[in-house]
Amino acid sequence: MDVVDIDLLDRDRFTQGIPHEWFTWLRANHPVYKHPEPDGPGFWVITKHADVIVCNRDAGTFSSAMERGGVVGLEERGMPQAGAEEMGGRMMLMMDPPDHTRYRKLVNRGFTPRMISRLEPHIRELAANILDHAFKKETCDFVVDVAAELPLEVIAELIGVPHQDRHKIFEWSNKMVGSEDPEYIVSDEEIFNAQVEMFMYAQQLADQRRAEPRDDIISALLSAEVDGDSLSDMDFNLFFLLLSVAGNETTRNAIAHGMHAFLENPDQYDLLVADPPARIEQATEEILRWASPVMYFRRNATRDFELRGETIRAGDKVSLWYISANRDEEVFEEPFRFDITRDPNPHIAFGGGGPHFCLGAQLARLEIRVLFEELATRTPRVEALGPAERLRSNFIGGIKHLPVRFH
Repeated sequence: MDVVDIDLLDRDRFTQGIPHEWFTWLRANHPVYKHPEPDGPGFWVITKHADVIVCNRDAGTFSSAMERGGVVGLEERGMPQAGAEEMGGRMMLMMDPPDHTRYRKLVNRGFTPRMISRLEPHIRELAANILDHAFKKETCDFVVDVAAELPLEVIAELIGVPHQDRHKIFEWSNKMVGSEDPEYIVSDEEIFNAQVEMFMYAQQLADQRRAEPRDDIISALLSAEVDGDSLSDMDFNLFFLLLSVAGNETTRNAIAHGMHAFLENPDQYDLLVADPPARIEQATEEILRWASPVMYFRRNATRDFELRGETIRAGDKVSLWYISANRDEEVFEEPFRFDITRDPNPHIAFGGGGPHFCLGAQLARLEIRVLFEELATRTPRVEALGPAERLRSNFIGGIKHLPVRFH
């Protein structure tokens, strides 16, 4: 292989599976690589576990701020991003400290360990109901009927969306994240309209909660105050969008990749079935490492920075590839083996620390753990009825469809 064979902008290549051979070559030969782009200056590709962590934690050098370019989209044209600043709001994903720190303190109120642990019995009940419904069909599309359904129901309940409206969240987030995939492709106008519809919906929910507060995350967010700062209406609407998309798409794809890995490694599923309570914690971490559903995030250099002999210049675009870091041979023994007994497992599926460490990490872990524990308890074997159909995206490592039969 040669470096000219690598084209991380080729979305079609990702529909065939993650191009791990490219990342393996880059880690070994060019771990800090300036990738060309057709109509722009190119972008840096960071592929090693240690380097991704260094960049991830240095928000002063590697900015997420919207005005510097944001966190999604590698080409100059980028991907459509919510115009948060123009709408008078702040999106946490595209902020730097100290503003990000203050904002995160506000939203953390809804994601304390106490808040999340209180959800487990109900999430387990939701997972059991979803699986029972899928079992009645005998064969199903695991992504649509199971993997998508649990995060949807959990996020809908978390943010106060009535059960009958949960598929609105599914449709809006698919339009915003899957917009480069033929199955979900929509115009920029439709993406913008999906954002507006979601904002209007969030505003209605906020108005209801302000009138009648409850003991839930939305009420906690709306009433939170740190150093005299609170969430504006547009801040809340943007957080609703972020939570809906991030909390739905990422966990859905982690669960889908987990099932796909078990189908390709039935010995690992047998291991889980033999003793679900003993195996589920490590299995969850291995699913997260294996899936790495957000394959990269972009950062934007604020100053010159030396890394492995390369000089990243102020203003340069930098991409941190978690999907590569989580297969780094220097960190993981046999990284291409799906092993639910892997220990230690220092994966960075949630971002490798730093200010932008995933806010919903504990919730995602809880959903994955509960779903696969319930599945392994209920059925000794799951059979693949066809290949996994992958999302056309170089950003979200997605599986759209996975036909299975439960035994």
